[in-house]
Amino acid sequence: MKNQPAVEPSEDKPAVFATEKLRFDVDGRTILHPLDLSFRAGEISGLIGHNGSGKSTLIKLLARQIQPSGGQVLFDGAPAGSYDARAFARAVAYLPQDTTSAAGMTVKELVASGRYPWHGALGRFTDLDREKVETAMRLTHVDTLAGRMVDTLSGGERQRVWIAMLIAQDSRCLLLDEPTSALDIAHQMEVLGLVHALCRTKNLSAILVLHDINIASRFCDHLYALKAGELIAAGPSASLMKAETLHAIYGADMGVTAHPVHGTPLAYVI
Repeated sequence: MKNQPAVEPSEDKPAVFATEKLRFDVDGRTILHPLDLSFRAGEISGLIGHNGSGKSTLIKLLARQIQPSGGQVLFDGAPAGSYDARAFARAVAYLPQDTTSAAGMTVKELVASGRYPWHGALGRFTDLDREKVETAMRLTHVDTLAGRMVDTLSGGERQRVWIAMLIAQDSRCLLLDEPTSALDIAHQMEVLGLVHALCRTKNLSAILVLHDINIASRFCDHLYALKAGELIAAGPSASLMKAETLHAIYGADMGVTAHPVHGTPLAYVI
């Protein structure tokens, strides 16, 4: 199953991101083997696989946080490196796995920092900026927390505030590296439900790094499975929910049954 190609974008859904022979090495060790991927515009794509499979490395390469050792990343069909920093930030918003504490900042101040790509450090904060901030806080249901200090919030509240900052950034594509890793199951469902709803209502594209295969299949349109830096499976989420495929991805004996309420595939370890 190694090197299975990603499903190509359909004519009505071109690729928002694509990679061509993308590779990443560190200290002579290959972290990502050459990858040819396409991520559809207007869809939620999930990167799955066990720890050390290369998921976070891949999303950092897409976000231009690190430089590839070979190959290239394409955004909207053009080399991602051809965009200047502000133009890229206006189009792509990235939330790393480890966010800063935002100590000393209120919720509104943190969300407002998402407008930086549009006005710069010395630019004037306009009425449009204020409108984008207010809208982002309302959409993510943190408007009632506007005056609270970020470091006094619960984990779920903080994650919604960071997502509000990305929405205020007004980008077309969200890159989220394990956005629910520090949350309990209730807050995981809340945060991913919010991301799903925002992508649908605002026609955003999103690429998420996720660990839980059941959560990934529930909230993502397409899944891309990595193992030891190679793509081993890709396709519509339901198509990866098969015992043989899951064993290849995770190296564990797994079964699949129908969800008792929704009827969707549900994976379990045997």
